[in-house]
Order: sequence, then structure tokens, then C-alpha cells
Amino acid sequence: MKSWTIDINCDVGEGIGNEEALFPFISSCNIACGGHAGDIKSMTEIVRLSKLHKIRVGAHPSYPDKPNFGRKIMKISASELKQSIVDQLNTFSRVIRNEDVPLHHIKAHGALYNQTAKDESLAEIYLEAVSEYNNGVFLYVPFGSKIANIAIKKGLKIKYEAFGDRNYNDDLSLVSRKSKNALIEKPEKVLEHILPIIKEHRLFTIHGKIVQIMADTICVHSDTQTALEILMYLSKELPFKKVQLQK
Repeated sequence: MKSWTIDINCDVGEGIGNEEALFPFISSCNIACGGHAGDIKSMTEIVRLSKLHKIRVGAHPSYPDKPNFGRKIMKISASELKQSIVDQLNTFSRVIRNEDVPLHHIKAHGALYNQTAKDESLAEIYLEAVSEYNNGVFLYVPFGSKIANIAIKKGLKIKYEAFGDRNYNDDLSLVSRKSKNALIEKPEKVLEHILPIIKEHRLFTIHGKIVQIMADTICVHSDTQTALEILMYLSKELPFKKVQLQK
């Protein structure tokens, strides 16, 4: 059987507390850096755990909105948002420097991730905020998104991300979490969902439409109720090699 290489990532440091169980089954992680969740203590603990498991470390900035877990669009000025993202990344950078761990990637969280996918102005603000890290750091972005297209034009390094535990609309936006069909929680269904994405560059939407997609990394959310079961199942059934930590 042919095997592929795929990166499996998780959003972590968000107060769930299951990282120690999940980390043997993933190859990169996105660590909350204070916007929607996380503080220096949690960042340090997760970075150390990442180092132990040889997992690629990424920053996971968000709207500065802990009450809503960064999952609602926030009314905030461009300058305030940019400064918040810069502050989050600066704090995270101090943590990883102290732990002698390189920053591999940056991935926006929640509403910020979804909005930069379709709002050019917001994508530009976000890219300005992360510009200090343009040299050598990847941006995890959705395929066909505004932010991906702008980043490519700017010559930035990107990796396309798809979600293993989320259903998609026909326009490649994620089905709203308010919908009962938003999540894919059965491990077998997750595998069925992601195999065409990786092998054939196509995705079956919630309406049964086939759309083109590319993915270098697959995310399974750590707060999905069956996250551990999904990752354990994928580690056995997925015909892909786990990405190795870069030297």
C-alpha cells in the first residue's frame, strides 16, 4: 500500500487538559497564547510537553476575547487587533526562547481564522501583525482563502490546513458550530472524511458536493469530545507517515 506523509495538528493549551494523552498521536500543535485562552504558565507547560514528544510548535493567536473563547467576531479597531496579536506572539516568543524551542508556524484561532479566510482587509491586518515572523515560519491557512491568496502574493510560507473533525459548506467554509452537523465525532467518519482530501485533493461537503481542496496538515480539535479516540484510530488506520520534527 502506498503511504503519504501528513501532519496531524491540534489546538491546545485551551484549558481542556488532555494534551498529555493526545501528543503521542500528533506531529504539530497550535498553542493558545492569551487571546482566547492560555497564559505564560500554560504556554510553558505545553511547550515543554511538545519538546518531550518532538512535536512542532505553533502559536495560536485569537481575538482578545476569553469570555467567548475567540469564537465570535469581535468589534475592535484595526490598531487594537493588530497590537493584541503582536502582544500575544511576543509573549509566546519569550516562552519558546526560554525553552529553546523553535517556532514552526502560526495559526489564527476561531472567528479570527474564519474571518481572515473571507475578509481581505482583516487578512491584511493579521498578516501585518505576524510580519515579524515571515522569515522561516509557516502560516497555517485554509485552501482557497483570502488570507492564503494574499500570503502567496507576498511570498510568505504557508501550509494549507483542513479539519478532520468538522464538516464543510460548499464554499469551503466550516459548517457553523450551531448546527448539529458541524462536528464529525466518530473516528471512522473522520477517516472517511480526510482520505479523499489527502489522496485525491477533493472534499465532500455537507450537501454532498465534491469540491477541490489541498491540505498539508489536518487539524483535530482537542476540545472535540472524541478527540483522543479519533487520533488513536487514525494512528492505526491512516496510511500516512507521521511528519518528523524538523532539525
